[in-house]
Amino acid sequence: MERTFREQLFFLLLCLSVLKGDCRYIENNDISKDELHSLFTSDLRREIPDLLMYRRPLRCLDMVAMEGQFTFTAETPQLSCAVFFMAEPNEVISVEYDSVDIDCSGGDIITVFDGWVMKGEKFPSSQDHPLPLYERYVDYCDSVGSVRKSVRSSQNVAMVFFRVHSAGSSFTLTVRKHINPFPCNVISQSPEGSYTIVIPQQHRNCSFSIIYPVAIDISEFSLGHHNNFPKRSLPGCAESGDYVQLLGGSGIDTSKLLPITDLCISFTGPTHMKIGCDNTVVRMVSSGRFVSRVSFSYRLLDSQELQTIKLNNVEDFCFNN
Repeated sequence: MERTFREQLFFLLLCLSVLKGDCRYIENNDISKDELHSLFTSDLRREIPDLLMYRRPLRCLDMVAMEGQFTFTAETPQLSCAVFFMAEPNEVISVEYDSVDIDCSGGDIITVFDGWVMKGEKFPSSQDHPLPLYERYVDYCDSVGSVRKSVRSSQNVAMVFFRVHSAGSSFTLTVRKHINPFPCNVISQSPEGSYTIVIPQQHRNCSFSIIYPVAIDISEFSLGHHNNFPKRSLPGCAESGDYVQLLGGSGIDTSKLLPITDLCISFTGPTHMKIGCDNTVVRMVSSGRFVSRVSFSYRLLDSQELQTIKLNNVEDFCFNN
């Protein structure tokens, strides 16, 4: 069986602690699920006193889940590096260049991406992001001399790709978080919690991604239109223009995940499901004609529940497609 998405994610973010040099083929390495879960502990999300700027060096492959100032200095050429940034669901991230000492003419790059990219897949998908794909990449070398020194994400995750060819090349970034009054696309930091997606009469798609196998309870679902369409019929829901999808799979691009069920009739009351996929997504599609909302809670499946799912062959649905 192919390596799971969660194992790949953890190694992608922390592989520099065990490897040095080019990490282009990091998906071929092993990591345990317990180590993955430790990535999202509260230690990474601790708050910073307002008067104290947190500072630390960056690694070639790194994750940053707090505000602060971060510096990378190359001891050797580093040709394939990335830093993943994550905030709370109701926050966006700004990345500001404080100082940069790289050779743009020699092929060095620093590029901020509005979202995450892993193995060619993007979150949010191109179907769900408000910007065209080419506008989501902001390259430092292309903007040298311009007044733009800060890039802000559209959701609670962002990342920086960089490549430097010479030892001693360096740059310093300041990362800040800002409240997002209408959060849309989210990757959850935690394997348990609750959330409400609200789309206030906007023609857009919003998704909430949980990169764990979870039990999920949908407690409220309101689309603001008459219930003229069947509750779990893909053609009917698609024709309504407003509906909620539950998706599952092993990647981060929602357009490549498999549909578990579609909902297009408003209701109040629990709808309970257990999904053993590496990534479970609640995705709302809105025509913009109504105020739509869905509320849900989720928790990590325990080992006995996962074993039951495997016996029911749900694992084949999640990992072999």
